[in-house]
Amino acid sequence: MHGAEPDPRHGAACEPPGAAGARRNRDRLLAAAWDAFAGTTDAVPLDAIARAAGVGIGTLYRHFPTREALVEAVYGAELDEVVSSATALLAELEPSAALRAWMTRYAAFVKVKRGMSDTLRAGWASGGIATPATRERVTAVIATMLRGGAEAGSPRSDVDPGDATVMLLGVFLATEASAAPDRVERLLDLIVDALRPAGSRSAVER
Repeated sequence: MHGAEPDPRHGAACEPPGAAGARRNRDRLLAAAWDAFAGTTDAVPLDAIARAAGVGIGTLYRHFPTREALVEAVYGAELDEVVSSATALLAELEPSAALRAWMTRYAAFVKVKRGMSDTLRAGWASGGIATPATRERVTAVIATMLRGGAEAGSPRSDVDPGDATVMLLGVFLATEASAAPDRVERLLDLIVDALRPAGSRSAVER
């Protein structure tokens, strides 16, 4: 019907020609970049990311004109995933187990962030990349987990979420990118154990 408002439920059908393909290419590039940054702390050539995504370098530059733009998009998308994963974990697991599982998910994010660290630092310093509210968002997730624990009796209800965030970030700052994964896991276990009420502290089952 001419002149009618488009039905938002049919947004995909109203996309301009080629929009769906462009969106798929963008998603492939983000996934390829994530895998590339996860595999090394060295600078990853952009043409290698394009090849891994199955597109040409021109397609990469159409979506992400600079390395900073690509890194910012990968960082933002994955941070969103980390934050949103907390809801599903709390729905599936008791609060202490949900918190522990979420910490493992966050640890994977930190590992990939190390592969982007030089670009991120330079972008943040120059203003070319917006400074994300990462700590605030992490603290908000932990606060949600702790509130759920207060209702269930574990983890402790008397912990400042900001203190728990400092403990968590301290683990990642104190461990190098080459640190044995089992050491990081043990340290995360200790954090969760410290957040349990006195008398109920034990190793977290995973």
